[in-house]
Amino acid sequence: MAKPLTLQEEFPTTEGLCHDAYSLAVISPAYATSTGELNAVLQYFYHYFNFDKQGYKQYAADLESIAIAEMLHLELLGKTIIALGAQPIYSQNPPTAFNFYSAKYVSYSRNLVNMIEDDIMGEKHAIALYNKMLCRLKNEQIKKIISRILADEKLHLEKLNEILKSLKC
Repeated sequence: MAKPLTLQEEFPTTEGLCHDAYSLAVISPAYATSTGELNAVLQYFYHYFNFDKQGYKQYAADLESIAIAEMLHLELLGKTIIALGAQPIYSQNPPTAFNFYSAKYVSYSRNLVNMIEDDIMGEKHAIALYNKMLCRLKNEQIKKIISRILADEKLHLEKLNEILKSLKC
């Protein structure tokens, strides 16, 4: 299995976080929504499978590395959601058991260029979402968690832009 495409620094800890409904509401959209980390994991793996099948092994490995990084983000957000007092239900606003995540949000394009363009759009949306969260959050520990995830998303965007440029040449 590939190594995750992440910065070479540790992820912040959730130790010491207390129940905080406000912070929970702010970060929940990053977890299991149409633009959240769960969707990113599934979409990158779908795209990985297609690139691999079509013989683009290095690009496939890059997408797998990004998918694994997104899994780490999902894990960190899930732990944060628990620390903030909710169950990490795959819904738009944990702990509410409605508005469940649906895999219909995954980009199922079959054109490789379109896949990467969709991934770039997803990363840009994630970056904007995390930046908005940072403006709204008051808890410094949660800001560190979101900032760390945001740094990885920027790294992913760079890699995807490299892939897109190479595919279009």
